[in-house]
Amino acid sequence: RKTTYYISQGRAIRRMVVLYTPIEDLIAKNDRRCEDGDTGEFATASKEQNRLQCGYIELTKVLPWVHDKLASLDDEESEDMLKKLKRGADSARGDDMGTLKELVVSWVNIERHPTPLIRTDDKHHRGFVSDACGKLLCPAEWCWDDPTVKAGIRGRTTAFIVSENSWPAFMYENYEADPKNLERSLMKLKLLLIPLQAFRAIFTSPSSANEVDGEGDGKHQHVGQIRFALSNITSWRIVDGDFDYQMFWNNIVDFFEDAPGPAARARVDQLLEWWTRQVTHH
Repeated sequence: RKTTYYISQGRAIRRMVVLYTPIEDLIAKNDRRCEDGDTGEFATASKEQNRLQCGYIELTKVLPWVHDKLASLDDEESEDMLKKLKRGADSARGDDMGTLKELVVSWVNIERHPTPLIRTDDKHHRGFVSDACGKLLCPAEWCWDDPTVKAGIRGRTTAFIVSENSWPAFMYENYEADPKNLERSLMKLKLLLIPLQAFRAIFTSPSSANEVDGEGDGKHQHVGQIRFALSNITSWRIVDGDFDYQMFWNNIVDFFEDAPGPAARARVDQLLEWWTRQVTHH
């Protein structure tokens, strides 16, 4: 029963806490912080250290029992519990990606009308080899319809390296960015609502209602999963050519949680309110 319980509870971790970071890293970071004493470390720690600590805090919100449980177990028991949580976490991520792999391309076929239509069961004809997927994956500061840009991206020339440091066009309303303000209309695309609606269904269905007890926010992770669904890589890996999914995830989290000043924070809050209205009303 414990095995089933831990695996079930672990399914929430990749959806609501961290998409890539090993659970052990979150716990080790918190343990070091406790051993050193709480002496204002957040102010002096690196951004990556703070990410780990924030991840642990989020973990205890989603699984409120985990902190006390770890304290009551010996090393062997703790390791066994974490393995089961990880199994559940990675299984849920795999299930979500499998679902989105079909949902996203079905949406592309309906909205973008590629010829021929993209097969939902085959990823080889996605990514930048596909005009429809390529336009959505293209960094927003470039124009996919420009033959020089398209050839440069497909040829991976040094002038057109696609990395995690650019926002893909699919993250924008109408797939286009304002070159003078790359934040305008960012993450206001219907495509982002597909996994959010699926996420709502997952966590409000009777069969899944008991998987988690705490709070959490599953919005951030879906952007990376959409990017993977649009790509032509057939199995999950963190690095796809010059694109690092973990760094991309970090950039998204920073956008929402590390806004540079009150004005930026207000814009982020407005965006989150927009997302909430969209998911609630669809």
